[in-house]
Amino acid sequence: MSIEQQPSLPPVLRPANPPRRQLSELASRFARDTRGELQGVAVSGITLATADLRAGEAFVAIRGVNRHGAEFSAAAAEKGAVAIITDDDGAAIAESVGLPILIVDDPRAILGDLSAWVYGTGADDPLPLLFATTGTNGKTSVSHLLAGILDQIDVVTGLSSTAERHIAGEVIVSRLTTPEASEFHALLALMREREVEAVAVEVSAQALSRHRVDGIHFDVAGFTNLSHDHLDDYADMEEYFEAKLPLFRPDRSKRGVICLDSPSGAIVVERAEIPVVTVGTPLIAADPKIAAKADWVVTIDDERAAGTTFTLAGPAGTLTTTVPVIGPHMAANAALAIVMLLEGGYAWERIVTALERDGGIRAYLPGRTQLVSGERGPAVFVDFGHSPDAFEKTLAAVRRVTPGRVVMLFGADGDRDASKRFDMARTAVQGSDILVVTDHHPRFEDPESIRATLVAGARKARPDAEIHEYSPPETAIVAAVELVGDGDAILWAGPGHQDYRDIRGVRTPYSARELARRALRAAGWPVPDSRWPVPYPDED
Repeated sequence: MSIEQQPSLPPVLRPANPPRRQLSELASRFARDTRGELQGVAVSGITLATADLRAGEAFVAIRGVNRHGAEFSAAAAEKGAVAIITDDDGAAIAESVGLPILIVDDPRAILGDLSAWVYGTGADDPLPLLFATTGTNGKTSVSHLLAGILDQIDVVTGLSSTAERHIAGEVIVSRLTTPEASEFHALLALMREREVEAVAVEVSAQALSRHRVDGIHFDVAGFTNLSHDHLDDYADMEEYFEAKLPLFRPDRSKRGVICLDSPSGAIVVERAEIPVVTVGTPLIAADPKIAAKADWVVTIDDERAAGTTFTLAGPAGTLTTTVPVIGPHMAANAALAIVMLLEGGYAWERIVTALERDGGIRAYLPGRTQLVSGERGPAVFVDFGHSPDAFEKTLAAVRRVTPGRVVMLFGADGDRDASKRFDMARTAVQGSDILVVTDHHPRFEDPESIRATLVAGARKARPDAEIHEYSPPETAIVAAVELVGDGDAILWAGPGHQDYRDIRGVRTPYSARELARRALRAAGWPVPDSRWPVPYPDED
């Protein structure tokens, strides 16, 4: 693939043998009005996007920011759609296409229930155990830790995270943190078809606000923390927090596990409408006394570049194990995952036996403080963190395992929450010895302007700091490696697992992990073999 090519989006996953539902019954359950002949029409799926539509499916046409989805009804018909589900305005637009039309008041609001009925994945249907994790930071890590431990105890596992989808061993790159409801229910139906026993799901605030997890009832919901992020989607932190709380209500989840390391954890406990247990890590908690009173308490025993050893103690017993990433916050994430599994019904002895047998937790956390360097030379960590809180925790973790200097390399998203940029720059410069500012996803914003804001924020926070600015990131990582030596470390925050940069709406192939390895190799340092396919040809 050339650097100019745009990576194709991952496919929407569906069951191989989907149920066939009668359109007339679907209409009787959900539609306020109908147009056209419904009798004898079978529906095998449901989708919002004509690009993913398969013959026999219903096309749900929703009003977007600029256009109404019903404008694509003709394209849906050409691809084999058997019906259009839309609102009154959409019905007027789609009427000339000639497909049966089901009219509802708000197509998006009922998409989850529609999808659950079509795919047979509602609360009363037989499904795998479902584990949901929400919070600002740590959602992806907890989800992958859940999946990893489930694999260790020989459970056929599914996963839906920002980074990947897993279905009984098959791994596919993700599209969204939480897929649209129609895609999510199709994914659950596929997992059930492949005899998946338990599924770990990352649930964002946007997923709850935008009905992406409607029609799904989770067995256990976990909460990590709340910090400054996503104020491009929510008016303020209070609205952002309120968007997460519905996950802890009986119509969404049966039980909850709440981390008390951020102040918001105690509020979730107070406002949860389901039974909850708590986990705390006093070493990193905003209020160590509150964390120490949690049902389950985490103590950090050892931190190394290859992992963090911790002890988890609670009602079922005491476990000492290692999570294969650095930082007490990662130990807290692992503890949250373990307690969620307990609340899901997995026996304490079964988990302890597996972790002791394997010498710790065996989980691959894509782009989460990943060490991409070799045994000699500077340590280079690539991380997905893109909030001030994530920067602070990860920089502190890198500092504790680094005998020499710490270099922070980062950029900021364009066309996203600009209000956090100053705090990102402040945290980055205060937690590092040298700061390197570069580009991330500029999208349609001027990258030079984004960098200028970050540099100005960093200089205001620490006028005496050594600060460099480079564009593009390919140049920045080479310069960063030239600044360090054996015993030093570089934290490249932001890109993590992603394999592209968004530049004016084009997904440009890009791998921070491979770029870091190239820079190290060019500087004469040994690097391990890559386990990931990358969009850059080898230079050797």
